Amino acid sequence: MPVSAVALIAQAAQPDAGSGDLSSNTDIVRLVLDSSWLSLGVLFILLLFSAISWGITFYKIAQFRRAARQTAAFLDVFRKSSKFSEVQAVCGSLKDSPLVGLFQSGYSELNAQLRQPPAADPAKPPAAAGRPTLRSLDSVDRSLLRATTVEIAKLERHIPFLATVASITPFIGLFGTVWGIMGSFNNIGAAGSSSLGVVAPGIAEALIATAAGLFAAIPAVYFYNHFTQRVKEQAGAMEDFSLEFLNICERNFT
Repeated sequence: MPVSAVALIAQAAQPDAGSGDLSSNTDIVRLVLDSSWLSLGVLFILLLFSAISWGITFYKIAQFRRAARQTAAFLDVFRKSSKFSEVQAVCGSLKDSPLVGLFQSGYSELNAQLRQPPAADPAKPPAAAGRPTLRSLDSVDRSLLRATTVEIAKLERHIPFLATVASITPFIGLFGTVWGIMGSFNNIGAAGSSSLGVVAPGIAEALIATAAGLFAAIPAVYFYNHFTQRVKEQAGAMEDFSLEFLNICERNFT
C-alpha cells in the first residue's frame, strides 16, 4: 500500500476533538431523556428548587444594594437637617432603607407625645412656654425596637428558603443516585452480566442526580450565609441609628 494511502487511513482513524465533545454532550442529553420516570421527576424537582433559589438570590442582591444606597442617602440628610420634619419630607423617596422605617416609627411616637398637654406636677417647675416636653423616652425606645423587628423581618424574607434548598437538595440527589444504582443491579440480574455496557447507564444516571443536587445546594449555601451576614450588618446599623435618635430626643425634648 502506498505511504500516502496509509497516512490517509491513519488520519481518518484519529478521533476529532470537536466531534468528540459534541458526542459527549449528546450522550448526556440522551441519557437524561432515557432515564426512568422517577429519575426525571427527581431532576425536575432539583431544577425547580435551583430556579427558585436563583430567583431569590437575584432579588435579594438587588434589595440589599438598594437598601445600602438609600441608607447612605438617608443618613446624609438626617445628620445635616436641623428638624425632624425636614427628614420626614425625604422619607417617601427612600423607602427601601430600613432606617426610614425606624425614623418614621420613632418620629410618630415623638409627635404623639409632644402633642399632648403637659401634666401638672407641683414638685417640678413649669416648663418654659412653648417648649414641647417628651413624656417618656422609653416609649420612643420601644417604638424603635418594634420597628427594628419589622425591618429585620423584611430583610430576612425568603432567605430561609435558601437554607431549605441547601439542606434538602443533596438528599433528593442522593435518592436519585440510589435509584440509579438499584437500576444498575436490576440490569445486571436481568442480563446475567456485570459488563460495563450493562452497568454504565444506571451509574451515569445516578451520577447525574448527584451532580444536580450539588448544583442546587452549593450556591444556596453560599448566598444564605452571605445574606445572613448582610442582615446582621443592617441590624447593627439600625441599632446605632436608634441610639443616635434617642440621644437627639433626650437632648432636645427632655
